[in-house]
Amino acid sequence: MSMEPDEILMDAEERMQKAVEVFKDALQGLRTGRATPGLVDTVRVNYHGSPTPLKQLANISCPEPQQIVIRPFDQSIVTEIVKAIQASDAGMAPNSDGRLVRINVPALSTERRRELTQRVGNFAEDARVSIRNIRRDANKSLDQSEKEKIISEDILKSTKDDVQELTKKFENQINDQAKQKEEEVMNE
Repeated sequence: MSMEPDEILMDAEERMQKAVEVFKDALQGLRTGRATPGLVDTVRVNYHGSPTPLKQLANISCPEPQQIVIRPFDQSIVTEIVKAIQASDAGMAPNSDGRLVRINVPALSTERRRELTQRVGNFAEDARVSIRNIRRDANKSLDQSEKEKIISEDILKSTKDDVQELTKKFENQINDQAKQKEEEVMNE
């Protein structure tokens, strides 16, 4: 099934934007030595038998640069929250006083900083590969449309140029985000 060039471009742009969002979410979960609510965003708590995102069960704040405070809406799930954080791969040790959960975020070692920088690079490369795959799909659709005489060769070329511009735009966003996160990791 062939699509019009505008539809192909819009679809590619939406998919590329989604790839950037997934990348940003992945970066959000990386611990940089500074406490942020994003560090516990991926934690799921067993609440009435079903895994529920922590942010739906509690207020999460960072009163100090090295501390996360979690105030559950329902006090009875404090122990479940502690268990969920301990079971997550975030590498954090929660403390509970029965009403709220505190997590002290220790400063990062030089080795851990290098590790995190490498993970940022890996996340960025995965995102760039996704963007390029989307470009390939869009170009394939354009070729198909030209083959079926839906678009002319001139429109094919100009639309492929537009797809390449989109690719550059989103790759630059990924590169900028990665660079910013790497600096944050190394300088915290």
